[in-house]
Amino acid sequence: MRLLAIGDVFGRTGRRAIRRWLPELIDETGAGLVVVNVENLHRGSGIDTAGLADVLEAGADLMTTGNHVFSRSSNVRLLDDEERVIRPWNYPPPCPGRGAAVAVSREGVRVGVAQVLGRVFLAPVDDPFRAADEAIGHLSARADVIVLDVHAEATSEKAALAHHVDGRAAAVFGTHTHVQTADARVLPGGTGFITDLGMTGPYDSIIGREIAGILERMRTQRPVRAEPASGGAGLRGALFEIDESTGRCLRVERVVRGEGGR
Repeated sequence: MRLLAIGDVFGRTGRRAIRRWLPELIDETGAGLVVVNVENLHRGSGIDTAGLADVLEAGADLMTTGNHVFSRSSNVRLLDDEERVIRPWNYPPPCPGRGAAVAVSREGVRVGVAQVLGRVFLAPVDDPFRAADEAIGHLSARADVIVLDVHAEATSEKAALAHHVDGRAAAVFGTHTHVQTADARVLPGGTGFITDLGMTGPYDSIIGREIAGILERMRTQRPVRAEPASGGAGLRGALFEIDESTGRCLRVERVVRGEGGR
């Protein structure tokens, strides 16, 4: 089977990119299951009902999030209401929502998807390595294939978590930093890995937000508001080819559409 993972969808421009390119990507790649990161769906921070509907209508099967999913307290209830939305497993209890979910691919393969949040350069949460172990244990009896979204700042932490679960997960992909990395590969134990899927959203921006606002904030160290950027859109992600009989990845390749791509 083929798993298509799409990087952080950022605001209105990201939603436009998903509507435009995801349906044709599913047809073109023959993807049996689609996972989309949506933590920046609502104006670059958090989720909302209309945005989730856009992503699901375009073809997503499951949606992961991240630390920004709690930015809009009025919409946190969506974590409980929408079973296809996953938040990081390692938030301490009590926490709304779920850290893992299972969906059935178009070929009938049961795919379990979990997410963990890193701790390097982020607010402290429970141990992501132990959380990954727990999530895989939780999914192993329910899924034929296991997938892990590592939502973290540090590339080293993402790589360490991928090697930690190598051979136990079919695919591990990083999210959060919004810049696609050029290291898609299969690890020695058979786990497909890419450090970061990249961002789906405004290409001429600083990780999704207006350049002028971010520059002023960084140059003055004042809390300047930087609005989501507009203009040309790009989509970033990765395609994993998985042997469902063994739960191992055979091949990984980056996916690029729109601005900065083709």
